[in-house]
Amino acid sequence: MDLPSQQPSAQFLTLDESAKVDAALLSSPEKFLTRLTISSLKLLKHIAQEYNIAIEDLTTQQVIAWFEKDSKIRREQGIEASYLKW
Repeated sequence: MDLPSQQPSAQFLTLDESAKVDAALLSSPEKFLTRLTISSLKLLKHIAQEYNIAIEDLTTQQVIAWFEKDSKIRREQGIEASYLKW
């Protein structure tokens, strides 16, 4: 997990992806969940890449550890140094 992290784009969903979700025949709660799921998939891919493993091989503990690490970076170095910008 010592690989340099790539900085995410300003949004986890591209404008095209967001437009496709908007065009889907889904209710508002379903669209929200769809956006959340697509964003989560992208984040899980990033986490798996940092661990240099397949996304299917990620464990709950690895995901938790990654969030702890990113949170620590944000606290100690500032939001711009962390992967997640919130």
